[in-house]
Amino acid sequence: MKKIIISSMLSVIAILCYSQTSLPKGKSQLNLGVGFSEWGVPVYIGFDHSVSNDITLGLELSYRGYRENYNNNNYNHNITGFSGNANYHFNRVMNIPSNFDFYAGLNLGFYVWSSPNNYYGSHSSGVGLAAQIGGRYYFSKNAGLNLEFGGGNAFSGGKFGVTFKL
Repeated sequence: MKKIIISSMLSVIAILCYSQTSLPKGKSQLNLGVGFSEWGVPVYIGFDHSVSNDITLGLELSYRGYRENYNNNNYNHNITGFSGNANYHFNRVMNIPSNFDFYAGLNLGFYVWSSPNNYYGSHSSGVGLAAQIGGRYYFSKNAGLNLEFGGGNAFSGGKFGVTFKL
Protein backbone atom coordinates (compact mmCIF):
# COMPACT_ATOMS: atom_id res chain seq x y z
CA MET A 1 0.00 0.00 0.00
CA LYS A 2 2.86 2.37 0.80
CA LYS A 3 4.33 1.82 -2.65
CA ILE A 4 1.01 2.72 -4.30
CA ILE A 5 0.66 5.91 -2.24
CA ILE A 6 4.25 6.99 -2.91
CA SER A 7 3.94 6.21 -6.64
CA SER A 8 0.67 8.15 -6.83
CA MET A 9 2.17 11.15 -5.05
CA LEU A 10 5.21 11.16 -7.35
CA SER A 11 2.96 10.90 -10.41
CA VAL A 12 0.82 13.87 -9.31
CA ILE A 13 3.93 15.95 -8.62
CA ALA A 14 5.35 15.03 -12.02
CA ILE A 15 2.15 16.03 -13.82
CA LEU A 16 1.64 19.32 -11.98
CA CYS A 17 5.21 20.60 -11.82
CA TYR A 18 7.94 21.72 -14.14
CA SER A 19 11.35 20.11 -14.51
CA GLN A 20 14.58 21.41 -13.02
CA THR A 21 17.68 19.80 -11.62
CA SER A 22 18.06 20.08 -7.85
CA LEU A 23 21.88 19.93 -8.03
CA PRO A 24 23.32 20.99 -11.40
CA LYS A 25 26.43 19.33 -12.86
CA GLY A 26 29.62 20.43 -11.11
CA LYS A 27 27.87 21.56 -7.90
CA SER A 28 28.22 20.03 -4.43
CA GLN A 29 26.25 19.72 -1.22
CA LEU A 30 26.91 18.86 2.44
CA ASN A 31 24.62 16.54 4.42
CA LEU A 32 24.43 16.28 8.24
CA GLY A 33 22.09 14.29 10.43
CA VAL A 34 21.21 11.24 12.49
CA GLY A 35 20.31 7.70 11.51
CA PHE A 36 18.13 4.76 12.47
CA SER A 37 20.02 1.74 13.77
CA GLU A 38 19.62 -1.35 15.90
CA TRP A 39 22.78 -0.32 17.81
CA GLY A 40 22.68 3.26 19.05
CA VAL A 41 21.92 6.45 17.16
CA PRO A 42 24.46 7.15 14.42
CA VAL A 43 25.42 10.67 13.39
CA TYR A 44 26.80 11.38 9.93
CA ILE A 45 28.34 13.98 7.68
CA GLY A 46 28.35 13.49 3.92
CA PHE A 47 29.45 15.27 0.78
CA ASP A 48 27.83 14.82 -2.66
CA HIS A 49 29.14 16.12 -5.98
CA SER A 50 27.07 16.17 -9.16
CA VAL A 51 28.93 14.55 -12.08
CA SER A 52 25.93 15.04 -14.39
CA ASN A 53 22.48 16.58 -14.05
CA ASP A 54 21.15 13.20 -12.87
CA ILE A 55 24.07 11.49 -11.07
CA THR A 56 25.95 12.33 -7.88
CA LEU A 57 28.94 10.68 -6.25
CA GLY A 58 29.47 11.09 -2.55
CA LEU A 59 31.51 10.30 0.54
CA GLU A 60 30.22 9.84 4.06
CA LEU A 61 31.62 9.52 7.57
CA SER A 62 29.45 8.21 10.39
CA TYR A 63 29.85 7.44 14.07
CA ARG A 64 27.75 5.81 16.74
CA GLY A 65 28.34 4.59 20.24
CA TYR A 66 26.11 2.33 22.29
CA ARG A 67 26.03 0.26 25.45
CA GLU A 68 25.27 -3.46 25.44
CA ASN A 69 24.51 -5.84 28.28
CA TYR A 70 26.12 -9.19 27.39
CA ASN A 71 26.42 -12.07 29.89
CA ASN A 72 25.40 -9.72 32.74
CA ASN A 73 28.20 -7.24 31.91
CA ASN A 74 27.85 -3.78 30.36
CA TYR A 75 30.06 -3.03 27.36
CA ASN A 76 30.52 0.25 25.48
CA HIS A 77 30.96 -0.07 21.71
CA ASN A 78 31.93 2.47 19.04
CA ILE A 79 31.31 2.11 15.32
CA THR A 80 32.88 4.40 12.72
CA GLY A 81 31.80 4.08 9.10
CA PHE A 82 33.44 5.31 5.89
CA SER A 83 31.48 4.96 2.66
CA GLY A 84 31.14 6.11 -0.90
CA ASN A 85 27.86 6.33 -2.79
CA ALA A 86 26.44 6.87 -6.24
CA ASN A 87 22.87 8.12 -6.71
CA TYR A 88 20.60 8.63 -9.68
CA HIS A 89 18.29 11.67 -9.25
CA PHE A 90 14.85 11.39 -10.85
CA ASN A 91 13.96 15.11 -11.04
CA ARG A 92 14.58 15.64 -14.74
CA VAL A 93 13.08 12.34 -15.88
CA MET A 94 9.97 12.67 -13.71
CA ASN A 95 9.59 16.43 -14.26
CA ILE A 96 9.92 17.26 -10.53
CA PRO A 97 10.57 20.87 -9.41
CA SER A 98 14.02 21.82 -8.13
CA ASN A 99 12.93 22.31 -4.50
CA PHE A 100 12.41 18.51 -4.34
CA ASP A 101 15.03 15.85 -4.99
CA PHE A 102 14.19 12.13 -5.30
CA TYR A 103 17.03 9.66 -5.76
CA ALA A 104 18.14 6.04 -5.44
CA GLY A 105 21.55 4.42 -5.54
CA LEU A 106 24.21 2.16 -4.09
CA ASN A 107 26.83 2.61 -1.40
CA LEU A 108 29.98 0.72 -0.52
CA GLY A 109 31.67 1.22 2.81
CA PHE A 110 33.83 -0.01 5.59
CA TYR A 111 32.93 0.16 9.24
CA VAL A 112 35.28 -0.15 12.19
CA TRP A 113 33.62 -1.78 15.20
CA SER A 114 35.49 -1.09 18.43
CA SER A 115 34.62 -3.11 21.55
CA PRO A 116 36.41 -3.55 24.90
CA ASN A 117 39.16 -6.20 25.05
CA ASN A 118 37.18 -8.32 27.51
CA TYR A 119 34.09 -8.44 25.25
CA TYR A 120 33.37 -11.96 23.92
CA GLY A 121 30.47 -11.16 21.62
CA SER A 122 30.40 -11.46 17.85
CA HIS A 123 30.74 -7.84 16.63
CA SER A 124 33.45 -7.20 14.07
CA SER A 125 34.54 -4.68 11.46
CA GLY A 126 33.76 -5.23 7.80
CA VAL A 127 32.83 -4.10 4.33
CA GLY A 128 29.21 -3.47 3.38
CA LEU A 129 27.36 -2.98 0.09
CA ALA A 130 23.82 -1.61 0.23
CA ALA A 131 21.17 0.35 -1.64
CA GLN A 132 19.30 3.48 -0.64
CA ILE A 133 16.31 5.52 -1.74
CA GLY A 134 15.69 9.02 -0.51
CA GLY A 135 14.47 12.51 -0.99
CA ARG A 136 15.12 16.10 -0.08
CA TYR A 137 12.95 19.14 0.32
CA TYR A 138 14.78 22.46 -0.13
CA PHE A 139 13.03 25.12 1.96
CA SER A 140 15.41 27.79 0.63
CA LYS A 141 17.77 28.15 -2.32
CA ASN A 142 20.68 26.52 -0.45
CA ALA A 143 19.23 24.56 2.49
CA GLY A 144 16.88 21.62 2.85
CA LEU A 145 15.82 18.54 4.77
CA ASN A 146 16.73 15.00 3.72
CA LEU A 147 15.27 11.57 4.44
CA GLU A 148 16.77 8.31 3.24
CA PHE A 149 15.80 4.65 3.66
CA GLY A 150 18.07 1.66 3.27
CA GLY A 151 21.61 2.71 3.91
CA GLY A 152 23.47 -0.41 5.05
CA ASN A 153 26.98 -0.07 6.42
CA ALA A 154 26.66 1.99 9.62
CA PHE A 155 22.89 2.51 9.15
CA SER A 156 20.38 -0.31 9.26
CA GLY A 157 17.15 1.56 8.57
CA GLY A 158 17.89 4.98 7.19
CA LYS A 159 18.70 8.52 8.19
CA PHE A 160 17.42 12.07 8.24
CA GLY A 161 19.03 15.49 8.49
CA VAL A 162 19.80 18.73 6.71
CA THR A 163 21.45 19.48 3.36
CA PHE A 164 23.37 22.61 2.41
CA LYS A 165 24.23 23.39 -1.21
CA LEU A 166 27.80 24.68 -1.52
